[in-house]
Amino acid sequence: MIKGWGAAANITFVAVAVMGVSGCGGEAEAEVKKSPAASATALSVGDATTAFQDMAGTLYLDGECTKEAGTCWDRMTTAVKSARDLRKAMNAEKSVGPEFWTEAYALIDTMEEGYAVGEDLGADAVNTNRPDVFGSAHDLVDWLDAHPIQ
Repeated sequence: MIKGWGAAANITFVAVAVMGVSGCGGEAEAEVKKSPAASATALSVGDATTAFQDMAGTLYLDGECTKEAGTCWDRMTTAVKSARDLRKAMNAEKSVGPEFWTEAYALIDTMEEGYAVGEDLGADAVNTNRPDVFGSAHDLVDWLDAHPIQ
């Protein structure tokens, strides 16, 4: 009887393992179905550049984002999200190689690092992360102007 139970348990384990690896449960299919929709909504480099430049132009327009007003966390979040969208579009651009984007990637990395400091320090990050996020965003706008992709 023990041998029969062990064999039954072993067969059950193998069947569960195979189902988990093969994605039988619908989750793998759901992910595959989402992928084409996600790629269809991906921005082109031109659209992502325009969106990033428009966003960067509004960072200080209403005077809310000053040293005295705090960290402007919502603006930093918007800037970093826009930079992430731009990076995705740059990664998908096939007309130039990754070396073309080296400086732009470095500026986005600096924005990401500054944003991470803000997450760690919160309101104490007023002087620490503002130049990394906002300064690099403006530098990236200048770089994008100097390196257009047609």
